[in-house]
Amino acid sequence: MIDLRSDTVTHPTEAMRRAMAEAEVGDDVYGEDPTINRLQETAAALVGKEAALFVPTGTMGNQIAIAVHSRPGREVLCEARAHVVEHEMASMAVVSGCMPRPIATSDGILTAEAVENALRPDGPSVTRAGVIVVENTHNLWSGAVTPLRAVEAIGALARDRGIPMHMDGARVFNAATALGITADRMAAPADSIMFCLSKGLCAPVGSLLAGSRPFIDEARRWRKRLGGGMRQAGVLAAAGLVALQTMRDRLAEDHANARLLADGLGELRGLRLDIPDPLTNMVYIRIEGPRFTNRKVVAALRERGVLCNASGEARIRMVTHHGIERDDVQTAVRAMGEALAASHAS
Repeated sequence: MIDLRSDTVTHPTEAMRRAMAEAEVGDDVYGEDPTINRLQETAAALVGKEAALFVPTGTMGNQIAIAVHSRPGREVLCEARAHVVEHEMASMAVVSGCMPRPIATSDGILTAEAVENALRPDGPSVTRAGVIVVENTHNLWSGAVTPLRAVEAIGALARDRGIPMHMDGARVFNAATALGITADRMAAPADSIMFCLSKGLCAPVGSLLAGSRPFIDEARRWRKRLGGGMRQAGVLAAAGLVALQTMRDRLAEDHANARLLADGLGELRGLRLDIPDPLTNMVYIRIEGPRFTNRKVVAALRERGVLCNASGEARIRMVTHHGIERDDVQTAVRAMGEALAASHAS
């Protein structure tokens, strides 16, 4: 099967498996796992922060950041289709007692002007802003990349207003690759950043939350509170270290394959691409015409050996990643043409 459902389906490389088997471990709740400590130090340096914390998932990392930065009864300002709103099961309300203040955009790019317009004058009946969240890349906007200048402008506004800024950088290395900059430049305006090891970087498990030392000290307490103390998890951190050392530089291949996929799909009738020229590794497609449904097309693709996900009522998401080659992309395009023809005929 050609699996384009997500970059989370990647498998650890042989180098990762060897590192996991040979990992030196200790009790991380006591701060004594040397492999986790090395991973955290490496991660903090890569994104230009004082310290980092290894967490099981990106959702946990985001929710810990909201909990540390904000307080119950405050708002989380973010783009309207941000992951923290759409795919984290109202955790900001359950865990932190916060509510989202979604900011609608036409392209998924949050701007300082949009954030400023969403901020309300203080008053006895007005909920205060607790934290600003910027998602980069933006999953539900076809992996859109918020430009560095826009991130810097939001960071400046946040500092001026005394509001913490967190970056949901699950795929921040994809964003940095697309812009031709380093991840620490992308993360510099943010008070904290979360990034995932288990997506394009191919590690089997884990994400990193990074920020100042006081922030990470408090984040560690929240990780324990949420059940994220993983004890001898150096076997997982070892794969993460290899991922950071070996997989970042190859992300441009995934981006090139996504553009190849978009070019091929763009020539098929019955489809419309959300972004015809994707910058990163995601291609979102809209099914057009009354005889087509995205779920019918996804099922027809599965029969032809291609896996992808239906998104909402009319969209399909395809994600390129390690293990997907140019030949796979061309096969997927042919399968899509066949699937559309089969769906039309049925």
